[in-house]
Amino acid sequence: MDAVNGLIRTRMASEHAPRIPEVTAHLVEAGGKRLRPLLTLAAARLCGYDGQDHVKLAATVEFIHTATLLHDDVVDESDQRRGRPTANLLWDNQSSVLVGDYLFSRSFQLMVECGSLRILDILANASAVIAEGEVLQLSAAQNTDTKQDTYMQVVRGKTAALFAAATEVGGVVAGAPEDQVKALHDYGDALGIAFQIVDDLLDYGGATVSLGKNVGDDFRERKMTLPVILAIAAGSDQDRAFWKRVIDKGDQQDGDLDTALTRLAETGALEKTRDIALDWADRARAALAPLPAGELRDLLDRLAGFVVARVR
Repeated sequence: MDAVNGLIRTRMASEHAPRIPEVTAHLVEAGGKRLRPLLTLAAARLCGYDGQDHVKLAATVEFIHTATLLHDDVVDESDQRRGRPTANLLWDNQSSVLVGDYLFSRSFQLMVECGSLRILDILANASAVIAEGEVLQLSAAQNTDTKQDTYMQVVRGKTAALFAAATEVGGVVAGAPEDQVKALHDYGDALGIAFQIVDDLLDYGGATVSLGKNVGDDFRERKMTLPVILAIAAGSDQDRAFWKRVIDKGDQQDGDLDTALTRLAETGALEKTRDIALDWADRARAALAPLPAGELRDLLDRLAGFVVARVR
């Protein structure tokens, strides 16, 4: 990870546009769990890789992730990320979008340096799927008719696709057998789904300091996340009328967030969301079975537990 962080700092430099490293450093150096690059490094080493291209791939994955965060904060009009003001708030929307584009370009340069068309295909496809998931979320948001299968499609696009690519390319760069490469992909996919469901659940019950964002942001942004979808499905006509007013119509009044939290709890939506997240974490663990036993497989197993630990 030290090597990855050093490579990130080197590649986010710009001779002619000093704002690029300023904006990038604000987000990259704000902390974050670095889960995605960690997954690439662990997957490659687990499969016996002893070269250095996994460091480039891990940096690639983090650049793609950072680029999507910069763009997301503009789309969502967010003002906090990882406990700090967002880049678009400190600079402007134009800088966030263009620096995000720069990081996408840097990520593709790093991919090409590894010299594998298969790896390029995996990461390029993931980048396209991420964008597709974000666009699908735009059409699903603010619409109480959105169903759970659409939500899962959004999650697989905007979050799980990069988790799955991060682990899969680790296996590919190591020349692992196809059953192990598939196992790594399936692990990353399930882990990413669990991660996003937990994130959506904590928006209605996590501490702001641990989230790095404001509790209730998804509610205020009228996002149709899993807790709300489940609450609408299990609620009364009165419940559905409430959600239609605050989500579809955007008519949010003082006290509505508290009312939403009460309805989420009373319908069992929060508990059911938690159970679904835990189930996906279990699926991630189960996917590890074909991989070599040892310390690194145990690390990936524990990582699945870490992702859902906040809601146990």
